[in-house]
Amino acid sequence: MTEQTPPADTTEPDDSQAPDTAAPQPEATVAPEPEPAAAQEAEAAPEPEAVPEVEVEVAPEPVGVEPAAEAAPEPAVAAAPESKPVPRPIPRPGPVPTPAAVRKVAHAQPAALTVAAPPGPPSETFGRVAEDGTVFVRTGDGEREVGAYPGATAEEALHYFARKYDELYASAELLHQRLTNTELSSKDATEGLAKLREHCAEANVVGDLAVLDGKIAEIESLVKARKETEAAERSAARAAAAVEREAIVAEAEQIAGQPESKIQWKSSGARMRELLDEWKKHQRGGARLDRETEGALWQRFSQARNSFDKARRVHFAQLEGTQAEAKAAKQELVKEAEALSTSTDWGQTAGAFKRLMDRWRQAGRASRADDDALWERFKAAQDAFFTAKDEISAKEDEEFRGNLAVKEQLLKEGQAILPVTDLEAAKASLRTLQDKWDAAGKVPRGDVERMEKGMRRIEQAVRDADDQRWKQSNPEVAARAQSMVDQLEASVSSLRDDLAKAQSSGNDRKVKDAQAKLAAQEQWLEQARGNLDEFGG
Repeated sequence: MTEQTPPADTTEPDDSQAPDTAAPQPEATVAPEPEPAAAQEAEAAPEPEAVPEVEVEVAPEPVGVEPAAEAAPEPAVAAAPESKPVPRPIPRPGPVPTPAAVRKVAHAQPAALTVAAPPGPPSETFGRVAEDGTVFVRTGDGEREVGAYPGATAEEALHYFARKYDELYASAELLHQRLTNTELSSKDATEGLAKLREHCAEANVVGDLAVLDGKIAEIESLVKARKETEAAERSAARAAAAVEREAIVAEAEQIAGQPESKIQWKSSGARMRELLDEWKKHQRGGARLDRETEGALWQRFSQARNSFDKARRVHFAQLEGTQAEAKAAKQELVKEAEALSTSTDWGQTAGAFKRLMDRWRQAGRASRADDDALWERFKAAQDAFFTAKDEISAKEDEEFRGNLAVKEQLLKEGQAILPVTDLEAAKASLRTLQDKWDAAGKVPRGDVERMEKGMRRIEQAVRDADDQRWKQSNPEVAARAQSMVDQLEASVSSLRDDLAKAQSSGNDRKVKDAQAKLAAQEQWLEQARGNLDEFGG
C-alpha cells in the first residue's frame, strides 16, 4: 500500500486521543492549518445583524484514492518507521465543525442554534479498515474506499474519517436549523445547499450516508418551501407597492387636474415635490414592480407633474403681466392721492378719496413688494388729509358746543306746542322756533342727527294737524259726503216701501230679502252721516 500524507486538520486533538509521545504521532505529518489573524478578529467581533451565507465546507480530503497531487513531503518523523504508535482507547467525539469555513459559519449563527450529533449508531460502525490500512465505508450498494491513515491504528483511522462525517453532518444540520429557525433567504439557502451537495459528493468519510442524504433531502424541501413563501411575499409586496404607487400617481393627477382658479400654487407645488420624494423612496426601499406596470405608472406621474409645472409657468407669466398693469395703475392713484393730501376742501376731497379707494380695489394686485410699498404711500396721503380734516372738525366741534346747548333748549320749547290744539297758535310758535333754530348755527357732528330728528318731529306734528283741518274744511269733499248721504236716505226710503209691500203680500222670502237690503243700506247711511259730521255738515 502506498503510504500517504494525513490531511491538514485544524482541530486540536484531545489528549486522550493522541498517541503516546514516545511514539511517532500520526498527526505530526500534517501541517496544521494556520488560522489567519483576520479570522481571529472576526470571531471576536460582535455578531452581525444579518445572517451571512452558509459556507458548508469540511476539511480537505487528505487521503484519497488519488493522493499523488496532494502528497506532502515526508516529515522527519517518517525516518523512524520502526516506531509504531501505541493506540489508546479513543472515545467517540461529538461532531465538532472546526474547519475554518465551518467555524466562520458557526460564529455568525444566533446563539439559539445548536448542532446535535448524527442520529443512530456511532459513525465508526459504518466503516472498516482493511489489513493494508485502507478505510472503507458501507453504502446502499455495498462499500466504497475512502482513503487511509498511515501510521495509525485501525481505530484511529476509523475515528478520523468518522469525525469528518460528523463535521459534514453538522454543517448540514446547521443549514437545516437556519432554514427552520431564522429568516435565511432562499438565495443564501440555495447556495449553501449547492455547496453542501458538492462537498458530500466529493467527501471521503465514514458514517451513515443514508441519513446524510435524508438530511439533504429535508433541506431541499425546506429550500423549496422557502422559495414559494418568498415568491408569495414578493407578489403581495408588489401588489401593495403597486397600490401605494397608484395612490401617489392619483394624487398627482388630482393636483394637476384642479381648475386654475382654485389651485393654491405654493402648497400644491410643495405637495408635488413631496410626492416625487415618496416615489423615489419607494424605488429605493420598496418592492420592485414589473417593468410594464412601473413604466405605465411613471408615465402618468410624469405627465401629471409636467402638466402642473406647465400650468404653473403659464399662470405666473400671466400674473407677472397683470401685476405690471396693476402696478402702473396704482402708481397713478398714488400720485392723485398725494396731490389731494393737502387740500382743505374737506367735503369734496373726502368724496374724491372715496372714489380713489374704489379704483384702487378695482386695479388688481401687483407683486407683494410693490403692492405693499404703493399702499403705504397711498395710505399716508389719505391719512394726512383726514388727519388735518379731523383736527379742523375737532376745533369746530368745540366751537359748536354752545350752539348745541341753545338748540337743546329750543327743542324743549318746541315740545310745549304738542299736542296741537290751536293750529294757528302752533303754526306761529313753530315759525318763531325755526327762526331761532337757524340762527343758533351748527352743532358738533356727533349731535347733528339727534337734534335734526327732534326738530322734524315737532314740524311733522304741526303739519299733520294742518292737513287734518284742510280735509275737514274742503268744500268739494263736503259736497261729496252730502251727496252720498242723500243717495243713501232715498235708497233706505225705497227699501222700506218694498218691505211694507212684501209684508202685506205675506211672501216670507221677499220679506227676508227686503229686510236684509234695508239693514245694509241703513248701516251705510249711518257711516256716511258720520263722515259728513266731520266737515260740520
